[in-house]
Amino acid sequence: MAHKKGQGSTSNGRDSNPQFRGIKLYGGQTAQAGSILVTQCGSRWKPGYLVQMGKDCSLMALEPGTVRFRGRFVDIVPSNPATPRMAIDAN
Repeated sequence: MAHKKGQGSTSNGRDSNPQFRGIKLYGGQTAQAGSILVTQCGSRWKPGYLVQMGKDCSLMALEPGTVRFRGRFVDIVPSNPATPRMAIDAN
């Protein structure tokens, strides 16, 4: 009976870091332009007014304002009422 472990590999020692996905700014909180609102896998939350979806499906604010959740859409209510109503592409 061996009293020391051999030089074989262990079955442990592999662990990945967490992704920290989820909602970063909740409804009523203020967001700066370019700030991340939601990180997600797939399109659980959809971009609404003044919100853009990145290539990893994260949602980010296009203008500074207040975050608003409308069903599955995330909107930004602009803090400056003089902000022009810009058309968001349907792509």
